Amino acid sequence: MASKGQHVVPNGNKWSVRKAGSSRASGTYETQKEAIAAGKKIAKSQGAELYIHRPDGRIRDRNSYGNDPKRRKG
Repeated sequence: MASKGQHVVPNGNKWSVRKAGSSRASGTYETQKEAIAAGKKIAKSQGAELYIHRPDGRIRDRNSYGNDPKRRKG
């Protein structure tokens, strides 16, 4: 996982939340929905990105919870 932030990843028949680059999970959950809620809470507290993976491991969605550039009128 090269991207910085928190990742919701498949873990057998369950789902885990992992910090980018870490082999250990912050937590493991029965459903992806539970893992997303936990990952969102962590990402918000860190002002980080949340990457949500599909069961095959590909990223299906991502959300930013901080450090976004300000939009300016062009």
